[in-house]
Amino acid sequence: MLPSTYSRLINFLQEDLAISTASISVALRHCEQDPGPLPMILWQYGLITLEQLDRIYDWLEST
Repeated sequence: MLPSTYSRLINFLQEDLAISTASISVALRHCEQDPGPLPMILWQYGLITLEQLDRIYDWLEST
């Protein structure tokens, strides 16, 4: 993922889906230990719902 897309994704998570900065930070720490797509890690750790996961992937497809 390009850095500009990554920063827009973080903004989308915070602004549109109201994901807390703390939740995103937890997921990013897990990404460092067990690399994987950020949206999947957020979902696997129960930080977002399945519906939010769908919205994230729809957003990623449109960017």
